[in-house]
Amino acid sequence: MFEFFIAKRYIKAKHKISFISIISAFSTLGITIGVAALVIVLSVFNGFGSIVTSILISFDPHVRINILTDSLTTNYNSIYKKIQEEKYVELVSPFVEGKVIAMYKKSYEILNMKGITSNNSNLGHNKDWGVATKIISGKYDLISDSKTNKIILGLPTALRLSVRVGDTISVTSAYNIERAVTNFAIPNTKKFLVTGIFESNNREYDVSYIFTSIDSGQKLFGLGKSINGFDLRLTDIDKSNSVKKALLKKLGTENYSVNTWYDLHKDLYNVMIIERWSAYILLCLIIAVATFNILGSLTMSVLEKKKDIGLIRSLGAKKTSIQKIFLSEGFLLGLLGTTAGIFIGLLICYLQIKYNLYPLDPTKYIIDSLPIQVRISDIIAVGGMSFLLTFFAALYPAKRAANTVIIESIKYE
Repeated sequence: MFEFFIAKRYIKAKHKISFISIISAFSTLGITIGVAALVIVLSVFNGFGSIVTSILISFDPHVRINILTDSLTTNYNSIYKKIQEEKYVELVSPFVEGKVIAMYKKSYEILNMKGITSNNSNLGHNKDWGVATKIISGKYDLISDSKTNKIILGLPTALRLSVRVGDTISVTSAYNIERAVTNFAIPNTKKFLVTGIFESNNREYDVSYIFTSIDSGQKLFGLGKSINGFDLRLTDIDKSNSVKKALLKKLGTENYSVNTWYDLHKDLYNVMIIERWSAYILLCLIIAVATFNILGSLTMSVLEKKKDIGLIRSLGAKKTSIQKIFLSEGFLLGLLGTTAGIFIGLLICYLQIKYNLYPLDPTKYIIDSLPIQVRISDIIAVGGMSFLLTFFAALYPAKRAANTVIIESIKYE
């Protein structure tokens, strides 16, 4: 393919250092910097995104089914069986949830109490995920009896109430307070023994959630044997949306709402996606500026090589061949810059992963170094964008070269 051979000779020619060659070098350098920056920044975003997702998923269910208030059911065994029949469903745990006021001595906090299945439940358990994996003091023990209700608090809540493991706190549900006011009665308050303190690295849960057994929660909220919903863990988290659609089809939308792990924190994930795309677009502008320089250098190269173009055309080359020469020249410049940029970006990512070039203070952050996660899809996206911009930059000079008039280019030679 002689077009590619000529394009390579034009780039390698070193008989003189011209203004055009300097522009080409800076263009290639600009592409290299832009591509390297994109690879590094996207890998950092991937790292932070993975950490946030892993923290949330370690506490959140993969799919949550909420039973609407008007449809609270006591016969949830039949619903449980329908859910468990679904493909990819590994664990189903019923729960109750409501607002409560927790009091200890003169301190009180308004919190969300969640009643979950205890260790000995035959319906589902939480020993491998959720609050059970985040205990930092005490133990995961929610098995209650007729005399003792047990509870697990978040660390910030325990500090504000000045509570330790083994202390007993008083808890009153908002439902009981509302009913007491309307009936002019004393609100129903229950005592709970603090058996554990958890820290999930998720402020929303640590600050506002406390956990008890589902039996204790049902008694406190006055639900009888009713529940508020089910938490599901799947064998494959990527199947969350398909499981959601299947459950909505099976259970209906009138009495149930189904949310995936993504839906539970949709705003947070959307912000992360917007930030990622914003960084991608802004850093692509660096590559775009570099490719504009390629457009300028190739345009001037067409003027400089006007005589060569005329001679090649007079030897029988077609317009398409001339166009391919300059497109190939632009492609080679883009290939050189993109390859170098990807190599430098991956090298820096590797050094950060291996040697922790940019450490973080573990007393302020939940991680001790800048997280990096390289994805092949990002490399393809960055390389593809770079080549696309380079192609469009080389297209105009190539067409101009192809339209060069033979007589005009060689009549003075």
